[in-house]
Amino acid sequence: MNAAGAAAPPSAGYYAWAAMPARYTLERNAWKEAAALTPRETTFPYADAITHFARALGAARTGNPAAAAQDVAKLVTLRDALQKANDAYWTGQVDIQRRIASAWIALAEGRQTEALSLLREAADLEDLTDKSPVSPGPIKPARELLGEMLLELKRPTEALKEFEATMAKEPNRFRDVYGAARAAEDAGEHQKARTYSAKLIEISARADRPERPELHEAQTILQAP
Repeated sequence: MNAAGAAAPPSAGYYAWAAMPARYTLERNAWKEAAALTPRETTFPYADAITHFARALGAARTGNPAAAAQDVAKLVTLRDALQKANDAYWTGQVDIQRRIASAWIALAEGRQTEALSLLREAADLEDLTDKSPVSPGPIKPARELLGEMLLELKRPTEALKEFEATMAKEPNRFRDVYGAARAAEDAGEHQKARTYSAKLIEISARADRPERPELHEAQTILQAP
């Protein structure tokens, strides 16, 4: 990729090159697509890490923890390269990605307590760090993922707290608002479920996007007696 002449530093171009396909798969929960993303080696390890992070999440969430572990091993290598280069910020960010991916591997292998512990650690670490100028925010917020994991484990009340905490930091995220609506409905907090369902529809109305099944769920919640 040639970023010569661009207003932003070259690293921003490489970051976007990796981030756009990763975000596109993860925001749609297209886990098989995420697992199939093609890694590209550049001179920016933190940009390369994005693809391996998405691949690891995709593999773990489609029941292939062994494949996910290979991408986690690559995240370790990239993290160590950043540490060797004395890049403390991106060392920390890639290590957060490693912890998140490792948590979903643990869940796929039936180690629920370890999975939640790893993901809580990642979310707490992410909360303590600022975003880089080359990024609009995390590829997939750790605390939002914690909410999703708690939903999978049938713990909606806890999940709702994590989604709401994510909203305070990363407002108007489609997947987060959807998760909050689902968690509230499952927890019996029907008024909150309606509020978040209405918010989801409002967010979606702002963009020209195809109809999504999440919006059908939101409409169902809103139409319930």
